[in-house]
Amino acid sequence: MLNQDQTQDFDALLPGQSTLNGASRRTALKMALGVGYAATAMPIMAQTAIKTPNDGLTSGESTFSVDGFPVPFFYAAPEGKKNLPVVLVIQEIFGVHEYIADTCRRFAKAGYLAIAPEFFARQGDPGSYGETAKLIAEVVSKVPDAQAMKDLDGAVAWAGANGGNLKKVAITGFCWGGRITWLYASQSKNVQAGVAWYGRLVGTPTALTPKHPLDLAATLNAPVLGLYGGQDGGIPLTTVNQMKDALAEAGAKDNAAAKASEFVVYKDAPHAFHADYRPSYRKDAAEDGFKRALAWFKANGVA
Repeated sequence: MLNQDQTQDFDALLPGQSTLNGASRRTALKMALGVGYAATAMPIMAQTAIKTPNDGLTSGESTFSVDGFPVPFFYAAPEGKKNLPVVLVIQEIFGVHEYIADTCRRFAKAGYLAIAPEFFARQGDPGSYGETAKLIAEVVSKVPDAQAMKDLDGAVAWAGANGGNLKKVAITGFCWGGRITWLYASQSKNVQAGVAWYGRLVGTPTALTPKHPLDLAATLNAPVLGLYGGQDGGIPLTTVNQMKDALAEAGAKDNAAAKASEFVVYKDAPHAFHADYRPSYRKDAAEDGFKRALAWFKANGVA
């Protein structure tokens, strides 16, 4: 795995620099996964950032192919174990950096094969951006939902071929990944449970994002636990209430997954309260949410 200085050297060439051809660029993205923190997410709160040891785990970076494209991903699992429950860990807008890798290790410590695909690899390297608005405009906003769904299918297939039990698959995601969690739980039959951390629930349809979680409440295939902050300036509680109403309506029409879905709102927590490396981190809410996530997966037959 690359050290911090090596990662910065790669980032200096990404994205769109002629120094790297397409294949080399993908290799650089793959090798940089899980190393350091995205520049856009600075400043880093080193005193709260969690460092989960790799003892007893196997972890690293690899790729799986989707429509001929090698999708890079980070994984972690208990060493020497097979037939493991699987959890798909979905990134924030900052990509698969150290925080996401550490979250994978936390799930691996709990007995899971955890997989975090780099969904933005075709569009660019989120780690090389220093401005959130530019990152969103040039990379994040160009990722089609359909592409993300296919990449998740690819991750599930890789898990099945590498020690994962495909009868026990869960998904969890943060911010951008929280929204993707709701989408995959409604559009796939691969997962048994989802936990969405402060994922956007409503939005204007576009060609790349034709539907949002609120539009898909009636088609949920797996129950989702939504973990949201009461002080989240970007996700009003009115939208959480809209989603609750939509789920209740779908549940009344015999959608078991919608009926079983739940929300927990941490009234004093802001957006990104689980992100332990950022000022938004709220230790009590983050720890409670992670315990609830593990319990949710177990209650729904994943663990």
